[in-house]
Amino acid sequence: MKPTEDREPVCTYLDWDSRFFECRIARVNGHRVDEAKLSEVLTWCKANRIECLYFLANSDDAQTPPLVERNGFLHTDVRLTFERTLTGSAPVILPGDSVRLARHGDLDALKAIARTGHRDTRFYFDLHFERAKCDLLYETWIENSFNGFAHAVLVAELDAEPVGYITCSLRGVESQIGLVGVADKYRGMGFGKQLVDGFLSWSAERGAGRATVVTQGRNVSAQRLYQRMGFLTASFQLWYHRWFVG
Repeated sequence: MKPTEDREPVCTYLDWDSRFFECRIARVNGHRVDEAKLSEVLTWCKANRIECLYFLANSDDAQTPPLVERNGFLHTDVRLTFERTLTGSAPVILPGDSVRLARHGDLDALKAIARTGHRDTRFYFDLHFERAKCDLLYETWIENSFNGFAHAVLVAELDAEPVGYITCSLRGVESQIGLVGVADKYRGMGFGKQLVDGFLSWSAERGAGRATVVTQGRNVSAQRLYQRMGFLTASFQLWYHRWFVG
């Protein structure tokens, strides 16, 4: 008789999120549920004293969204993934563009941009999370990216001062944008395009064949930027949070 294969647990406890937000947080494994799986999920959460549960649902399943919404899951975001093929040739960076690798002296400016630069994300639209804690989340994210969480952080500058950033990672032949931010007063001035051009150049230099980025359904300006730069929609998913406390 063949040994029984280990089954993936129905949920995963998220240690970093739990420590950061100071409550017990987990996520549902998989992107679809039926009545039986949802019952198992809720039982697991009760046994593990979970206070907040994340669930990323596929949008092409007619059963899952209404089922979880009937059971107290809050729809917090739309997750859009964009991708484009890379030809191996770096995009042309115009003489007026000023994108470079981040330096240690940039970090305070980057954290200040991050503090106000991501308020269209799911954490801000779930009122269980304190706004100040959400601000700190993205400050921590850019700092961790600078300290090795990402393979590179690129900075756009104006008059030798950082005005935006983009984090770059490489997974095999796929390069990934993690976090993009431009200071409020410099939005709409082309720095986002310069940063994405810098990312594409960085990716091509490392032999990536495909580039991907995730953004929010409510972030229309980011979607338009990626579409103008040759990215196409690859997936459309729905974020839910389920709270087990008041």
